[in-house]
Amino acid sequence: MQFTPYLNFDGNCAEAFAFYAKLFKGTIVYQGTFGEMPPQPGMPPLPEGAKNRIMHVHLQVGAQSLMASDAMPTTPGQDPDTCGGAYKKPRGLWVSIQVADAAEGRRVFDALAQGGAVAMAYGKTFWSEGFGMVTDRFGTPWMVNVAAQT
Repeated sequence: MQFTPYLNFDGNCAEAFAFYAKLFKGTIVYQGTFGEMPPQPGMPPLPEGAKNRIMHVHLQVGAQSLMASDAMPTTPGQDPDTCGGAYKKPRGLWVSIQVADAAEGRRVFDALAQGGAVAMAYGKTFWSEGFGMVTDRFGTPWMVNVAAQT
């Protein structure tokens, strides 16, 4: 079994995943927009502002995956809690990254912190040579942790 984080964005998913692919040295193996979806019976027409939003993106980093999409913009009378509902900032979670050493942790943390908000500065802790918590400029909360040396 493998768990794969699935992130949501408010129209900047493509920009975020281009950044993540470079930062994490990964490859985007699929990226498609809502406008590229084939028509489905009974599906309402897409709002013009939604056509270029990302319907699904898959980033492969070694044996790990990170996936995401943009939320659909809401329309008047739409229930914002439905699948196509409005974007909501992540709450109650952090995407945790385990890195091999303190230098790699510093590189990743500093890149995520540019334009973001640091919740806990990166540094040595009693359990790790490097740990920090940051919400990046795209609104994703991250924990960067150097794996324990055994």
